[in-house]
Amino acid sequence: MGKQQLIVAITGASGAAYARLLLHTLRQEDIRIHLVASRAGKMIYNLEIGKPLEDDLPPEVSLYDENDFTAPFASGSFHSEGMVIVPCSMGTLAAIANGISQNLIHRAADVCLKERRRLVLVPRETPLNTIHLQNMLKLSQAGGIILPAMPGFYHQPRAMDDLVRFIVARIVEQFHIPQDLLPPWEPARIN
Repeated sequence: MGKQQLIVAITGASGAAYARLLLHTLRQEDIRIHLVASRAGKMIYNLEIGKPLEDDLPPEVSLYDENDFTAPFASGSFHSEGMVIVPCSMGTLAAIANGISQNLIHRAADVCLKERRRLVLVPRETPLNTIHLQNMLKLSQAGGIILPAMPGFYHQPRAMDDLVRFIVARIVEQFHIPQDLLPPWEPARIN
C-alpha cells in the first residue's frame, strides 16, 4: 500500500513552532507531506524560528507555491487523508469559510470540504471578534475541525516546548496517527 498523503499549510498567523514540530513529527510516520505556505506564513516562520522555511524542512516534504493551482491536491481526484492549516490566520479562515479560493491554500481546503475529507484549522489569534467566531462556526458546520492553539496545563508543562507538543499531539490525533508527544490524560488520584 502507498504512503498516506497529507496536506499541510502554513499561513501568516503567529505559531510557526506548531508547524515546525508537526512537520518533523509527521516525517517519522509513513506519510507523504505536501506543504504549501503563504508569503506571510514564510515571513512569520523566519521571524519566529530564525531561519527560512525552505532551509528547515525535512527532506521528504514537497513544498508548493501558494499560487500553484497545478499542484495535485488542487483537484478532488487527488486522494489525501485531508489537510491541516497550522497556524491558520483569520484571513485564511474567512476565505475558506466563505468559499473564496484566492490561492492554493484556500483551494486545497475547499477541495477537502467538498470531498468530505478531514480539514483541521489551527487558529492562533486572541481575542476573537464576532466575525472570527461566525466564520469558525460556518466552517464547523461545513465539516471543518476548529482546533485552536489553546494548550492545556494538566500535563504540567515546564517549558514552551511542552505547550507546543500539546497542540501538535492534538493535531496528529485528528488524523488517527499515533503520537508519543503527549501521554493520554489520566486523572490524578486524590488521597
